[in-house]
Amino acid sequence: MITLRPADLAREHGLSTQAVRNYERDGFIPPAERTQSGYRIYTEVHAAALRAYLALIAAYGHSIGGQIMTAIHRGALEDALRSIAFGHNQLLRDQDTLDAVRTAVNHLAMESTVAPDRPIARSVGELARQLRVTPATLRSWEDVGILVPVRDPVTGYRVFQASDIRDAELAHLLRRGGYPLDRISTVVQQIRTAGGTETLSRALDDWRRKLTTQGLAMLDSAVHLSRYLGLIDLLD
Repeated sequence: MITLRPADLAREHGLSTQAVRNYERDGFIPPAERTQSGYRIYTEVHAAALRAYLALIAAYGHSIGGQIMTAIHRGALEDALRSIAFGHNQLLRDQDTLDAVRTAVNHLAMESTVAPDRPIARSVGELARQLRVTPATLRSWEDVGILVPVRDPVTGYRVFQASDIRDAELAHLLRRGGYPLDRISTVVQQIRTAGGTETLSRALDDWRRKLTTQGLAMLDSAVHLSRYLGLIDLLD
């Protein structure tokens, strides 16, 4: 069996040796055996685990990538598969939301008259449940002008109309894409004014590329994870 040093694993990915040791400590790669003098002895199994973990980060992010690897190392394969399924579901939801926003923008450009909006969410909590975010998140969006709900004249409660739902879906999408709130606010303001959808179109194109890149990263991570699982099976 070929033995490797921490530096060997680190060099392949441009990491520090301390990063490799930290990944071992956190359970993202399996524990290494030690020499009598205390030096770590890594093998191709550890190298495959590191490749799989880094590929998972690119596909699902640090949190889910770590959950997948730690689940595998504690023998909870079903938990790992569930985390993978969660990531795929989120990607699908992002793609569906992107399509919905793009359709809304196309309709917006074609509309010659605007019918009165019909209220479809009568509270922060109701809208938060629809978007799967916290009410505090929606209030922060309102603070920076992303959302501008009207108030019920009797109760004083917020009433979110169809345009508010559109703006909230757009904000949710762009926020996951890493856009800062001030930039999202600018895009939403352009949607509310006549014309001015070029910024939004560029943002949607950029997000489409990000989703495509993420989907390809998921395929790549599946290859690396399958190889790693195969090595573990051979050792069992």
